[in-house]
Amino acid sequence: MLRQRRVVDGSHGARIRVDGRDCVNFCANDYLGLAADPRLAEAARASLARDGTGSGAAALISGHNREHRALEEALADFLGAEAALLFSSGWAANLGALRALAGPDTHLCADALNHASLIDGVRLTKAPYARVTHADAAAFDAALGNAPDAAIAVTDGVFSMDGDVAPLPELAGVCARRGATLYVDDAHGFGVCGPDGRGSLAAAGLSHADVPVYVATLGKSLGASGAFVAGSRTLIDYLVQKARTWVFSTAPPPALSAAARAGLAVLRSEPERLAALHANIAHFRAGATERGIRLGPPDGAAGEHAIQPLLLGDAGRTMAASRALFERGYWVAGIRPPTVPAGTSRLRLTLSAAHTREQIEGVLDALHAVLAPQAEPA
Repeated sequence: MLRQRRVVDGSHGARIRVDGRDCVNFCANDYLGLAADPRLAEAARASLARDGTGSGAAALISGHNREHRALEEALADFLGAEAALLFSSGWAANLGALRALAGPDTHLCADALNHASLIDGVRLTKAPYARVTHADAAAFDAALGNAPDAAIAVTDGVFSMDGDVAPLPELAGVCARRGATLYVDDAHGFGVCGPDGRGSLAAAGLSHADVPVYVATLGKSLGASGAFVAGSRTLIDYLVQKARTWVFSTAPPPALSAAARAGLAVLRSEPERLAALHANIAHFRAGATERGIRLGPPDGAAGEHAIQPLLLGDAGRTMAASRALFERGYWVAGIRPPTVPAGTSRLRLTLSAAHTREQIEGVLDALHAVLAPQAEPA
């Protein structure tokens, strides 16, 4: 069956109207419930009135608006980095940064379950690379031990399909011993993990000295659009010269940066929102256990992130379950090959701070009803 798009009518919140049907959304990455927050929309409206709809050119020509600069400064301050550089998307950030940083003499080591943008970014460099066992610091150590002087270890902070976390303290130690650079894409950790939502580095007790290249997106926890690279001033100055996806792309609309900055302000000023997300994750997991629903990736390790996979294995069964849940009023994504390896198709549920306990109980009951004949004990 071909992949198909569904059409959303209106805002993209916890309650959503899709293909003419009202349902509860359990497949978005809107972790803090900010995608439909009126404060972000008002910030965007104010920028639209003041700055117009487009930036008109690449940042090095005439496209670098004060909203872009203000967002970069706010992100760097929040993360404790020297500087940040705004990209139009996470894909553009990873392709641009990896190609700029890795030359033909660089050796790359990449986690086997990295996001597709990291995989393509690594391939685009044309540098030699090793695809290492998932979340295995010893495998990285062995691969880096065979590397020349210039080496980069590339990993997600939180993996997008399983919701598990990279062993960042161990990887940072390996890179320090081997003289390698650690590159972390924290698209699903930024705004969700660590003290005050400062991401996977903060959760692991690491700094930007330990992880020189940090990438994250603005379209998930911050409810807006775009991405950024954060690190040293030297890194950012280098990317301004060398990152082709940044140099040769029209700068994002200023209004999107205004919205993202408003989202960051909400994250900083309302810690109860992050607390609500983690309370919802705990409630969902406890409810799944009570109903005999086994969560987690193929190895059985279920994480405590907003991403909660329910492995079904067979692609046909997975998509049938997704359709059955939709008929019950719950939009839950069915993930199948080639997004995940054959035999690991799963329902990928994502929790948000905006979900109510009633909605969480409802989707758990629906899951139990749909999967009951084959549910496994927890």
